[in-house]
Amino acid sequence: MAITADHIRTVISAYLDDHPEEKPDLTPALALLATGADLTSRKEFRGHATAGAVLVGGGGRVLQVHHLATGKWLLPGGHLEAGDTTLLAAALRELTEETGVPADAVTPVGDGPLHIDIHPIDANPAKGEPGHQHIDFRFLFTTTADIGALQAEEVADAAWRPVDELHDEQVRQRIAQALRRP
Repeated sequence: MAITADHIRTVISAYLDDHPEEKPDLTPALALLATGADLTSRKEFRGHATAGAVLVGGGGRVLQVHHLATGKWLLPGGHLEAGDTTLLAAALRELTEETGVPADAVTPVGDGPLHIDIHPIDANPAKGEPGHQHIDFRFLFTTTADIGALQAEEVADAAWRPVDELHDEQVRQRIAQALRRP
């Protein structure tokens, strides 16, 4: 069964139980859900859900991909697809597609997202897309595997980087906290 609004609402609610201070940041997503917006559709330009992966490998390094469309080093991730059943599964699918790391070599750290980030996306006239918001559900995974065949249509390169090179201080702290838990 495809990801539903109820699933997204449940994930956000559980996340806010752990991080109540972030409710103001997630109010736009909650407001869209309240209006019946289909956050699973990339045609919902007021904002739609995406799923990302924070993959930690040997030596505590984090895998980043050089995204062709943006020209930036980012965490693996992307849009939801009709066959995705959960946000966690969508994040794992995106991770394996973009990096070639086999799904059976990856272990999720917890059931919920490490971080939920809402950020603007520039208009893309070539795709007929106006500027819009991504509601990015980022899940933490660990692995001992290495990078495989990259998704050449979307990814130019991939590299393991020290956690302290991630731009988002909150994500760096959450990775450290999550990996310290028994």
